[in-house]
Amino acid sequence: MLYGGCATAPARQPVPDDARRALELLDARWHDFTDLRTLADIVLTRGRESHQLTGALLVKGPDSVRFEALSPLGQPLLLVTVHEGRLTAYDVVKNEVLTGPATAATIVRVLGLPLDADSLVAVLAGRPMPPRDLRAAELEPADGLGPSLTLVGADGRQRVWLDLDTGEVQQLQVDGGRFPVTITFRTDGEAPAGFDLRSEAARVTGSVTYRNQVVGSGIDPERFTLTLPKGAKTKTIR
Repeated sequence: MLYGGCATAPARQPVPDDARRALELLDARWHDFTDLRTLADIVLTRGRESHQLTGALLVKGPDSVRFEALSPLGQPLLLVTVHEGRLTAYDVVKNEVLTGPATAATIVRVLGLPLDADSLVAVLAGRPMPPRDLRAAELEPADGLGPSLTLVGADGRQRVWLDLDTGEVQQLQVDGGRFPVTITFRTDGEAPAGFDLRSEAARVTGSVTYRNQVVGSGIDPERFTLTLPKGAKTKTIR
Protein backbone atom coordinates (compact mmCIF):
# COMPACT_ATOMS: atom_id res chain seq x y z
CA MET A 1 0.00 0.00 0.00
CA LEU A 2 1.03 3.63 -0.44
CA TYR A 3 0.84 4.67 3.16
CA GLY A 4 2.59 4.09 6.46
CA GLY A 5 1.19 2.49 9.59
CA CYS A 6 -1.24 3.88 12.13
CA ALA A 7 -1.68 2.99 15.78
CA THR A 8 -5.21 1.58 15.65
CA ALA A 9 -6.87 0.05 12.59
CA PRO A 10 -10.41 1.35 11.94
CA ALA A 11 -13.31 -1.07 12.23
CA ARG A 12 -14.82 -2.41 9.01
CA GLN A 13 -17.91 -0.60 7.73
CA PRO A 14 -20.53 -1.79 5.22
CA VAL A 15 -19.62 -0.71 1.68
CA PRO A 16 -22.47 1.07 -0.18
CA ASP A 17 -23.47 -0.39 -3.54
CA ASP A 18 -22.20 2.58 -5.60
CA ALA A 19 -18.80 2.45 -3.89
CA ARG A 20 -18.67 -1.33 -4.34
CA ARG A 21 -19.18 -1.00 -8.10
CA ALA A 22 -16.35 1.52 -8.30
CA LEU A 23 -14.13 -0.77 -6.23
CA GLU A 24 -14.84 -3.66 -8.57
CA LEU A 25 -13.76 -1.52 -11.53
CA LEU A 26 -10.47 -0.62 -9.80
CA ASP A 27 -9.79 -4.20 -8.84
CA ALA A 28 -10.57 -5.54 -12.32
CA ARG A 29 -8.23 -3.04 -14.02
CA TRP A 30 -5.42 -3.89 -11.62
CA HIS A 31 -5.79 -7.63 -12.15
CA ASP A 32 -5.89 -7.15 -15.93
CA PHE A 33 -2.34 -5.78 -15.82
CA THR A 34 0.48 -8.19 -16.62
CA ASP A 35 3.58 -6.25 -17.61
CA LEU A 36 4.99 -3.08 -19.15
CA ARG A 37 8.27 -2.27 -20.86
CA THR A 38 9.10 1.29 -21.84
CA LEU A 39 11.67 4.03 -21.99
CA ALA A 40 11.09 6.47 -19.15
CA ASP A 41 12.14 10.12 -18.93
CA ILE A 42 12.26 11.04 -15.25
CA VAL A 43 12.52 14.42 -13.56
CA LEU A 44 12.65 14.33 -9.77
CA THR A 45 13.21 17.13 -7.28
CA ARG A 46 13.93 16.20 -3.69
CA GLY A 47 14.47 19.20 -1.43
CA ARG A 48 16.96 21.40 -3.25
CA GLU A 49 18.28 18.62 -5.47
CA SER A 50 16.92 18.00 -8.95
CA HIS A 51 17.71 15.01 -11.15
CA GLN A 52 16.90 14.08 -14.73
CA LEU A 53 17.25 10.52 -15.97
CA THR A 54 16.33 8.49 -19.01
CA GLY A 55 16.20 4.76 -18.65
CA ALA A 56 14.72 1.41 -19.59
CA LEU A 57 11.84 0.37 -17.34
CA LEU A 58 10.39 -3.11 -16.88
CA VAL A 59 7.30 -3.62 -14.70
CA LYS A 60 5.65 -6.96 -13.95
CA GLY A 61 2.71 -7.60 -11.65
CA PRO A 62 2.31 -7.93 -8.80
CA ASP A 63 5.54 -6.49 -7.37
CA SER A 64 8.56 -6.59 -9.73
CA VAL A 65 10.37 -3.59 -11.25
CA ARG A 66 13.68 -3.14 -13.07
CA PHE A 67 15.04 0.27 -14.02
CA GLU A 68 18.28 0.95 -15.90
CA ALA A 69 19.37 4.59 -15.94
CA LEU A 70 21.30 5.15 -19.16
CA SER A 71 24.17 7.43 -20.11
CA PRO A 72 23.81 9.59 -23.26
CA LEU A 73 25.67 6.79 -25.09
CA GLY A 74 23.17 4.20 -23.89
CA GLN A 75 25.35 2.49 -21.28
CA PRO A 76 23.81 1.63 -17.88
CA LEU A 77 24.79 3.98 -15.04
CA LEU A 78 22.42 2.72 -12.36
CA LEU A 79 20.56 -0.58 -12.13
CA VAL A 80 17.63 -0.93 -9.72
CA THR A 81 15.41 -3.94 -9.12
CA VAL A 82 12.46 -4.54 -6.84
CA HIS A 83 11.67 -8.23 -6.72
CA GLU A 84 10.46 -10.82 -4.21
CA GLY A 85 10.34 -8.20 -1.45
CA ARG A 86 13.91 -6.95 -1.94
CA LEU A 87 15.30 -3.72 -3.33
CA THR A 88 18.73 -3.80 -5.00
CA ALA A 89 20.47 -0.79 -6.54
CA TYR A 90 23.86 -0.98 -8.27
CA ASP A 91 25.83 2.18 -9.04
CA VAL A 92 28.01 1.16 -11.98
CA VAL A 93 30.39 4.11 -11.75
CA LYS A 94 31.05 3.72 -8.02
CA ASN A 95 30.79 -0.10 -8.07
CA GLU A 96 28.49 0.17 -5.03
CA VAL A 97 25.37 -1.80 -4.11
CA LEU A 98 22.48 -0.75 -1.87
CA THR A 99 20.13 -3.50 -0.79
CA GLY A 100 17.29 -3.90 1.67
CA PRO A 101 13.60 -4.71 2.05
CA ALA A 102 11.36 -3.20 -0.63
CA THR A 103 9.46 -0.79 1.62
CA ALA A 104 8.28 2.77 1.01
CA ALA A 105 11.13 4.00 3.21
CA THR A 106 13.83 2.28 1.13
CA ILE A 107 12.27 2.82 -2.29
CA VAL A 108 11.96 6.58 -1.74
CA ARG A 109 15.69 6.74 -0.93
CA VAL A 110 16.63 5.11 -4.23
CA LEU A 111 13.87 6.00 -6.69
CA GLY A 112 12.37 9.09 -5.06
CA LEU A 113 8.93 7.46 -5.02
CA PRO A 114 7.45 6.90 -1.53
CA LEU A 115 5.67 3.65 -2.44
CA ASP A 116 6.11 0.05 -1.39
CA ALA A 117 6.60 -2.71 -3.97
CA ASP A 118 3.08 -3.63 -5.12
CA SER A 119 1.87 -0.02 -4.93
CA LEU A 120 4.90 1.01 -6.99
CA VAL A 121 3.95 -1.50 -9.68
CA ALA A 122 0.31 -0.38 -9.63
CA VAL A 123 1.29 3.28 -10.02
CA LEU A 124 3.86 2.59 -12.77
CA ALA A 125 1.16 0.63 -14.60
CA GLY A 126 -1.32 3.51 -14.20
CA ARG A 127 -3.73 1.16 -12.40
CA PRO A 128 -3.88 1.94 -8.66
CA MET A 129 -5.31 -0.90 -6.62
CA PRO A 130 -7.70 -0.82 -3.65
CA PRO A 131 -6.23 -1.30 -0.15
CA ARG A 132 -5.49 -4.94 0.62
CA ASP A 133 -7.43 -4.76 3.91
CA LEU A 134 -10.36 -2.46 3.12
CA ARG A 135 -12.23 -1.08 6.15
CA ALA A 136 -14.51 1.54 4.56
CA ALA A 137 -15.36 2.98 1.14
CA GLU A 138 -17.49 5.93 0.09
CA LEU A 139 -18.21 7.41 -3.33
CA GLU A 140 -17.82 11.20 -3.19
CA PRO A 141 -19.73 13.74 -5.33
CA ALA A 142 -17.94 14.95 -8.44
CA ASP A 143 -15.62 17.94 -8.08
CA GLY A 144 -13.38 19.63 -10.66
CA LEU A 145 -11.64 16.31 -11.36
CA GLY A 146 -14.83 14.26 -11.43
CA PRO A 147 -16.21 11.60 -9.05
CA SER A 148 -13.87 10.08 -6.47
CA LEU A 149 -13.74 7.16 -4.11
CA THR A 150 -12.52 7.53 -0.52
CA LEU A 151 -10.98 4.30 0.76
CA VAL A 152 -9.86 3.47 4.28
CA GLY A 153 -7.58 0.50 4.80
CA ALA A 154 -6.11 -1.00 7.94
CA ASP A 155 -3.09 1.30 7.64
CA GLY A 156 -4.38 4.53 6.10
CA ARG A 157 -6.65 6.43 3.76
CA GLN A 158 -6.63 7.19 0.05
CA ARG A 159 -8.82 9.04 -2.42
CA VAL A 160 -9.10 7.94 -6.03
CA TRP A 161 -10.57 10.03 -8.86
CA LEU A 162 -11.82 7.64 -11.53
CA ASP A 163 -14.09 7.18 -14.52
CA LEU A 164 -17.10 5.28 -13.22
CA ASP A 165 -17.67 3.63 -16.61
CA THR A 166 -14.14 2.34 -17.29
CA GLY A 167 -12.35 2.45 -13.93
CA GLU A 168 -9.55 4.57 -15.43
CA VAL A 169 -7.92 6.63 -12.67
CA GLN A 170 -7.13 10.31 -13.18
CA GLN A 171 -5.56 11.02 -9.79
CA LEU A 172 -4.63 9.23 -6.59
CA GLN A 173 -4.19 10.94 -3.23
CA VAL A 174 -2.95 9.14 -0.13
CA ASP A 175 -3.11 10.78 3.31
CA GLY A 176 -2.25 9.98 6.88
CA GLY A 177 0.95 8.01 6.45
CA ARG A 178 4.61 8.80 6.64
CA PHE A 179 4.73 9.84 3.00
CA PRO A 180 1.42 11.42 1.87
CA VAL A 181 1.50 11.60 -1.91
CA THR A 182 -0.60 12.88 -4.83
CA ILE A 183 -0.16 11.25 -8.25
CA THR A 184 -1.78 12.50 -11.45
CA PHE A 185 -1.83 9.97 -14.29
CA ARG A 186 -1.42 10.39 -18.05
CA THR A 187 -2.47 7.95 -20.76
CA ASP A 188 -1.71 7.36 -24.44
CA GLY A 189 -4.80 5.63 -25.76
CA GLU A 190 -5.00 2.37 -23.81
CA ALA A 191 -1.38 2.49 -22.66
CA PRO A 192 -0.03 4.36 -19.62
CA ALA A 193 1.94 7.48 -20.60
CA GLY A 194 3.38 8.33 -17.16
CA PHE A 195 2.42 10.50 -14.23
CA ASP A 196 3.19 13.58 -12.16
CA LEU A 197 3.91 13.24 -8.47
CA ARG A 198 4.17 15.40 -5.39
CA SER A 199 4.80 14.54 -1.76
CA GLU A 200 5.43 17.34 0.70
CA ALA A 201 6.41 14.98 3.50
CA ALA A 202 9.09 13.33 1.37
CA ARG A 203 9.96 16.73 -0.19
CA VAL A 204 9.57 15.15 -3.62
CA THR A 205 7.99 16.44 -6.83
CA GLY A 206 8.48 15.01 -10.26
CA SER A 207 7.25 13.56 -13.50
CA VAL A 208 7.70 10.26 -15.30
CA THR A 209 7.04 10.21 -19.05
CA TYR A 210 6.94 6.98 -21.06
CA ARG A 211 8.12 6.43 -24.64
CA ASN A 212 7.73 3.37 -26.90
CA GLN A 213 5.51 1.57 -24.39
CA VAL A 214 4.79 -2.14 -24.84
CA VAL A 215 2.10 -3.67 -22.62
CA GLY A 216 1.45 -7.36 -22.05
CA SER A 217 4.31 -8.78 -24.11
CA GLY A 218 5.61 -11.01 -21.32
CA ILE A 219 8.77 -10.51 -19.27
CA ASP A 220 10.99 -13.31 -17.96
CA PRO A 221 11.16 -13.13 -14.14
CA GLU A 222 14.93 -13.58 -14.38
CA ARG A 223 15.15 -10.05 -15.79
CA PHE A 224 14.46 -8.78 -12.26
CA THR A 225 17.48 -10.51 -10.75
CA LEU A 226 20.76 -8.57 -10.74
CA THR A 227 24.04 -10.44 -11.13
CA LEU A 228 26.47 -8.20 -9.27
CA PRO A 229 30.19 -8.06 -10.02
CA LYS A 230 32.64 -9.49 -7.53
CA GLY A 231 34.23 -6.85 -5.35
CA ALA A 232 31.25 -4.48 -5.40
CA LYS A 233 30.90 -2.62 -2.11
CA THR A 234 27.58 -3.50 -0.47
CA LYS A 235 25.53 -1.47 1.99
CA THR A 236 22.29 -2.59 3.62
CA ILE A 237 19.52 -0.01 3.99
CA ARG A 238 16.27 -0.15 5.97
